[in-house]
Amino acid sequence: MKKKTRFAFNAYLQQLARLNSVEVEELSSKFTVEPSVQQTLEDQIQQSAAFLTLINITPVTEQSGQLLGLGVGSTIAGTTDTTTKEREPTDPTLMEDVEYKCEQTNFDTVLTYAKLDLWAKFQDFQVRIRNAIVKRQALDRIMIGFNGVKRAKTSNRAENPLLQDVNKGWLQKIREDAPDHVMGSTTTGGETTPGAVKVGKGGEYANLDAVVMDAVNELIDVVYQDDDDLVVICGRELLSDKYFPLVNKEQENSEKLAADMIISQKRMGGLQAVRAPFFPPNALLITRLDNLSIYWQEDTRRRSVIDNPKRDRIENFESVNEAYVVEDYRCAALVENIQIGDFSTAAEAGA
Repeated sequence: MKKKTRFAFNAYLQQLARLNSVEVEELSSKFTVEPSVQQTLEDQIQQSAAFLTLINITPVTEQSGQLLGLGVGSTIAGTTDTTTKEREPTDPTLMEDVEYKCEQTNFDTVLTYAKLDLWAKFQDFQVRIRNAIVKRQALDRIMIGFNGVKRAKTSNRAENPLLQDVNKGWLQKIREDAPDHVMGSTTTGGETTPGAVKVGKGGEYANLDAVVMDAVNELIDVVYQDDDDLVVICGRELLSDKYFPLVNKEQENSEKLAADMIISQKRMGGLQAVRAPFFPPNALLITRLDNLSIYWQEDTRRRSVIDNPKRDRIENFESVNEAYVVEDYRCAALVENIQIGDFSTAAEAGA
């Protein structure tokens, strides 16, 4: 590490220590991130990925408990004959028999001396370090949310490149907890058996519009079927790029928004189509975006920053307890293993 880089990095460590009310020497040991710093970091993670800004990322005190029921809930209108019984208020956020459990996720990163030497030339040196860590955490959360199927004691990135073994994500929660809201697979005991939803001539559906309309009618609760906030989150293989011209909006970070989430001007089955990063390529998820949540447990973000000259790098070890939550399964429909083609008898005969 160059002398100028060392000076800039030491200033970064001093700022990090000050924010977390610890001595600089303590940063190389595991320390608990200050609550206000943790909240700021969570906000930065959410803002660094467009998709995360549209869902709920919220703190919880307990490691496990009842869902918060954010964004969705039951109906509350009703009548009561008060001559025979008292009026009973309804908690619209109460999700019966559904609980969350926050599990530890490690976000450990490396910054080489060479990279730090390059960044030391810029005035925003500390911001670049923060952004490198924050952006990857944001994208990994999206990846886990759409692809996580289990939590292994020790995850294997080589065998599970989409972080399938870090935590159970939203789609897996739907498969296991609400199998009646899934089309194209069956899940028993945590094991999913793929089926097939054939779309095209001779298939079960003529087109994707028909798939979406049937899924809404059959899998979405009647309370939500006409909800204006329902969207279709799509896999990339289902829709060509030309189907997704970006919505023209005057907004900050429009290029960044375009990089990790694309919103279609067209509709699928009457619903707005959204293509999010790392979503399974041959699947559809119909829901409200605020029906998806990430809970993080307060006072569980631990961190350690170690200067490792033996490897010419800085090592940042970070962890937090978190859970991926579908607030109301009645407002979710998952269609997966979609096959598009010609399934007519003539096509099969010619194959």
